[in-house]
Amino acid sequence: MSAISPWAAAVNTLFHGQDPPTLFSKEILGYTIKVHTLNNSLWIVVTSTEGTQVVLRPAYAPNDHLQLGKMTRQDDGITVNLSASIGHYEVRLQFPDKQKPLIRYTTTFKANDPLLVPFWPRDMVVTGPDESDKNPKGTILVSQVGTRSGLQYISLDQPKSGALLYFQNLTALNDYAQTTETSLGNVVGGTWPEMGLALPPTLKEKPIPAHQEIVLSDAFVAFGPENPGDEMAQAKQFLNLLADVYLCLPKPPTKYYRWLDMVDRGLHDLEFSHGCWSHGAGQDYLNAYVADYKTPPELMVQLAVLLPLTDYYDWCKTELPSIRKIQNGLDAFYSKELKTVVRFLPSLANELSGDEEQLQPNVMDSWYLHHPLLNLGRLAIRGDQQGKKLFLDSLDFTVRVAHHFKYEWPVMYNMETLEVVKAETQPGKGGEKDVAGLYALVMLHAWQLTRENKYLLEAKKAAKTLQGKGFELFYQANNTAFSANAMLWLYKETKDQVYLDLAYLCLANIFKNFQLWECTYGYAKDYPTFFAMFPLNDAPYTAAYEEQEVFAALHNFLLYAEDEDILPSVSMLIPEFLKYIVNRSPYYYPPNLPKEMLSEDVKTGQVDHKLWIAIEDIHDGWEQSGTVGQEVYGAGVAFGIIPRHFYKIPNENFMIYLDYPTAGFKYRKGTLSFKVKGDGRLNCRMMIVNKDKKALPAFIVKGKDGELKGKRQKDGNIEYAVNGDQQIKVNWKL
Repeated sequence: MSAISPWAAAVNTLFHGQDPPTLFSKEILGYTIKVHTLNNSLWIVVTSTEGTQVVLRPAYAPNDHLQLGKMTRQDDGITVNLSASIGHYEVRLQFPDKQKPLIRYTTTFKANDPLLVPFWPRDMVVTGPDESDKNPKGTILVSQVGTRSGLQYISLDQPKSGALLYFQNLTALNDYAQTTETSLGNVVGGTWPEMGLALPPTLKEKPIPAHQEIVLSDAFVAFGPENPGDEMAQAKQFLNLLADVYLCLPKPPTKYYRWLDMVDRGLHDLEFSHGCWSHGAGQDYLNAYVADYKTPPELMVQLAVLLPLTDYYDWCKTELPSIRKIQNGLDAFYSKELKTVVRFLPSLANELSGDEEQLQPNVMDSWYLHHPLLNLGRLAIRGDQQGKKLFLDSLDFTVRVAHHFKYEWPVMYNMETLEVVKAETQPGKGGEKDVAGLYALVMLHAWQLTRENKYLLEAKKAAKTLQGKGFELFYQANNTAFSANAMLWLYKETKDQVYLDLAYLCLANIFKNFQLWECTYGYAKDYPTFFAMFPLNDAPYTAAYEEQEVFAALHNFLLYAEDEDILPSVSMLIPEFLKYIVNRSPYYYPPNLPKEMLSEDVKTGQVDHKLWIAIEDIHDGWEQSGTVGQEVYGAGVAFGIIPRHFYKIPNENFMIYLDYPTAGFKYRKGTLSFKVKGDGRLNCRMMIVNKDKKALPAFIVKGKDGELKGKRQKDGNIEYAVNGDQQIKVNWKL
């Protein structure tokens, strides 16, 4: 028997084989929910049909006794008031969706005196059926890391009782964090059978203030009656339960940002800021970070900016000098000796410092080979002959490396000898597990270009190696998102269900790395954080470059999915992420941030708070940001967003903007129609954007439920709230 805490042992004594007095009882889809007040706690006990009990503790008074006060029944639940010597509690239990086994409990507390919290027990314990003497067994498949979503996804294994998603709405706990100067990172966790939220200790002399209402918990628990038998079932169940919670979760409003003004500033600074460029081997090259002149030019950096620039050029049809400057230097990254493109400019590789493993000649970080090839392949498909030659000339080397490592790439290897330089991300964690999916996408682009079936076969072989990696598949966010695209593409070509399931597995790995809460304490009061993406499993910050690439990749995923019957949860969650990244991305740019939140201690280069180049890193609210540097290779944020969310109308003085993805734009004089993606239960913003401040024509906008009414803004734009999953038709008088 594994060891448990005194708090978990007490729960087992109170509820295993016992029948305590019940304040409230309800059954929902096979689950029985009962509310009890015993000793120093209020309890909510959810019992499955197999008898497994999930015991929740929304109110707790240490070394005290809770006195029951007024109880009020509502249509969707019950509110219970309680008091103790330390203060007054109000707990509201709700059932947000009558069609789903989903509960929400919110605890508000008002202290009688300033109160320090040295320790707080976790609020969820699982006990076995009353008739069994065996301890129940379960598996924590996902748990909060850092300031990601405050969630845990848990399978209830013995007896088989399905699974649950515990989700703490950390947005509601901002007042606690602000007044006590504590972080909400890693507050949801624990080990089986004691899990859930533990309030962060008030280590400083920053107590909970007296006579002020503070939310101590706002938890959602969604139950899945089916026990997930394998990683594929787990991934789909996780996405579905997350979507169930997301529909009921309070979500912050978004704002319309003047992206068209900002992109001009970003283009100017990218082109003319000396800190963005270095000159070497007769050409100009983009630096990885502003004023980083020590590191030789990197191919990944050049292409990470070139591709969004070409997207933007296709949209604006205006000459962009940076495109030609970047293209002029690409050929020099090809090594005739190795017969492949390489990471660092070969003619300057001898200038590498060697301070880190990857800063040595011929050492390749595995994904750094495939990412440039992916972008070269995308250029080739657009008809770019330079990109096509570099791409095709590098394929044999790339395939040879894949065969050498049997599609299981280490973190780093020597390109000349293929000797492993660094095998694992951490001891026992394996290498860069999602590179197999990135490689598969490169091979699919090769197949698209050449129609040689050997490349399609390579993609299939690599894809199959993603199996068995579960929720540990994710190495880097953009690579995992590209992997999802490759898997969906393979499914479309083969109709083999395993590829679609692998696409969901990739997406589940991505969605466990989001921050589904709005942090408003400390510096974070000045920027939004809801639905932010973390670049690595253990990264302590969100990053502009990876977010921009995940944004582009998930747009592409929805394009691939247009003719496929994909999970409704996926169709709902991806457009919401896209909406919120458009809302958040402006706050990677230093001019949109207060100077005091930007660190003066910068790892690479420098941060110029007046420069419209994104900082790499946004940290927890109590920490300054920009500590890594101002990443030139993340400069493509605006260039990628505008072509996907702003729609030009020929010969008209307005554009259409939506913060949801769309499809099927059809235009004829005076009429425009398109499909809004997403879920009909959620909505997005649509704007008719006035380009030249002249009077706009009169518009009639219709959706599936009739005419939509717009609100005219001070700047002349017209705003509409538009539900997802519907056809929109816009008419105007010429």
